[in-house]
This record gives sequence, structure tokens and C-alpha cells, in this order.
Amino acid sequence: MTQMEFLPFTRPEVDEETIASVADVLRSGWLTTGPRCRELEAALSQRAGGRPVRLVNSATAALEFALRIAGIGAGDEVITTAMSWVATANVILEVGAKPVFVDIDPATRLIDPALIEAAITPRTRAIIPVDLAGLPVDRDRIYAIAEKYRLRVIEDAAQSQGANWRGKELGTFGDLIIFSFHPNKNMTTGEGGCLVMNSDDEARLFEKLRLQGVTRFADGTYDCDVLGGKANLTDIAAAIGLGQLKRLDAFNQKRRQLARLYFEHLSAPELGLPLADFKQSNWHMFQILLPKSLATQRSTFLKLMAEAGIGTGVHYPAIHTTSLYRQHGWREGMLAHTESVAARTVTIPLFPRMNDVDVIRVCNAIRQSLLQLTA
Repeated sequence: MTQMEFLPFTRPEVDEETIASVADVLRSGWLTTGPRCRELEAALSQRAGGRPVRLVNSATAALEFALRIAGIGAGDEVITTAMSWVATANVILEVGAKPVFVDIDPATRLIDPALIEAAITPRTRAIIPVDLAGLPVDRDRIYAIAEKYRLRVIEDAAQSQGANWRGKELGTFGDLIIFSFHPNKNMTTGEGGCLVMNSDDEARLFEKLRLQGVTRFADGTYDCDVLGGKANLTDIAAAIGLGQLKRLDAFNQKRRQLARLYFEHLSAPELGLPLADFKQSNWHMFQILLPKSLATQRSTFLKLMAEAGIGTGVHYPAIHTTSLYRQHGWREGMLAHTESVAARTVTIPLFPRMNDVDVIRVCNAIRQSLLQLTA
């Protein structure tokens, strides 16, 4: 990056070898789910300690199918956080269940385990914790609660691939774990995601759910015994993923280095900085919090940053304050910490192709934008 270029808040990095592998797939004549998907599933399974891993065309589909595998449906309740992409809650509605939002811990910006038990009712069947920005939720506390109340845990690890909890990589332990391969994630397949499961039986059901509930037979016929969808990944996408997976650890290491630089150069005391976890987080995003006095001026701050050539994002508006969830009885004022963070959060650039000069440039733009807002 040069100082004259517009710096987006994220950008995928795809090398020439990966581009060539996509061309090979295109020349092969086999574009949809095939040998490259099986190769990527095997590589992901190896990384997950041999657990079954299956691909789909989005992490949203993986979340929905995880709920179906867990038997979650009409009349059930699922505890989660409103500090996430809206898909985390939408899939709960999609299977006919009810999302129950729990407030966040303002220090981590993740679901507060101390508040979960109070939200459990006889209808609670599962918990969906979310690793916002790549920072892992406290697995020990989540799984202790799940064991006590006999709940399934569906880890929304969409943003935390390659992160770890107490030295154990996410996906190598736990119940059901989803990862996302959207273009803004630490590794991408263009679009896509996967689910890490516990058994071959769960994997077989997942395979049916992602392709119309169909089981094919050697004689060319098939049976359909469950209601499935159309969510299979293509070999084109898997070819990208194979190249990305080889570089995931290097990508994550570079993100950690850049995050350290942000802490060194973001000296504005009025800003809320994320938890400085350099042992467990994969630093998917770096998110600052504007001062509470400037929360209503966030759009102006984003505009000033854009004028300085710096891309930013808002991740995320609080789910429970959106129109759909207001229809389900949620209102502002119900989750104070979530609402405060959601109103002030700004995602600043962080991706492997950045360098030290880019980080300093972003920090300078932040300081100048704040000065303009407070002048």
C-alpha cells in the first residue's frame, strides 16, 4: 500500500498459485462440488484433529444446518448475543425457534457468561456464542453451563478461524463449530463456510441438508428423506480455499503484528480499544469505540476518515434493535452494554497486505478526525 491509495478496512490476498489453481478447475470441466471440495474438507478435518468437516456456500447455511442437526425447532429457545451479524439470530428464527439475547461483557464485547444462566428456561435448547472480531468466548464457562443444563453449543466462530482457547485451536474441541470463508475473513473461498461436527452420522445428515435432503444410490436413483436446501460449495471456491488455508497461519501472524502496532500508535485516551489478546485472538478485525459524547456523530467520523482515504466499517448494529426483532418484542434499553458498543464501534483497516506505514496513516487520520469533531 502507498499513502496515496485508498486503504479499505479489509481486502483478501490471493496469490498467483491460487489463481492458477482456479484456472485449472475451470479447464477441468468440473466446476461444482467435486474433488477440490473433498480435498479442502480433508485438509480442514486434519486441522480439526480428524473431526468431520463439511463445506457449504455460506457460514449462515452452516449455522442453520447445525441447529437442525441439534434438533432445534419450533417452541425451542436459543441463547445468543445481539452483538453480531444478523445471520446469527436469523437462523434461529429460520428453524422456528426463539432467539434469547444476553448482554455482552463491555471489556470483551462478547456474550457475558455470567448472565447466561438467568436467561435459561425449560425451553432453552442451545447456546450460540459468537467470537466477535476473532476474540474467543470463554469456552470453559460456556461449556460448563451447557453441561449443567444439557444444552447444545453451536460456536459461531465465523470470525475466529485459527484462534485458540487456552492453547487449543478452535474447532479441535467442543460441540458444533462453524467457520466463515466470506471475502473479509482471515481465509476465503470467495463465499462459503463449513461446520465441524462430532460424528459421521452428523456429517451424513449435513450432506443431505446442503443438497435437498438427497441420498444418491449406485444405480442412479436417489431418495429424499429430510427437507434440505441448496447450499453446496463449488470446486472453484474450494480451489481458492485450498490456497488460502496454506497461508492462514501466516495471515493470522501478520494480523497480530499489525494489531500490536495499533496499540503502540493509537494513543488517544478517549478511544475504547479492544482487549489486547495476542495469545488467543486471530485479530480478524480491529475495532475502536468512539467516546460516548461522539456516538451520535459516528457517520460524520466515517465520512472524515473516507475523505482521508481510510476505509472503515460498522460491525455491528445491535440485532435486537432492528425492525425484525422489534416485531419479536425486543426494544432499545434491554441490553445496555450491547447498545453502547454498537452505537460507538468503528472497524478500522486490518489485513495482511498492510504495512507499518499504513497503520500509522490510519492512526493519524483517526486523531485528525476526532480533532475536527471536537473543534
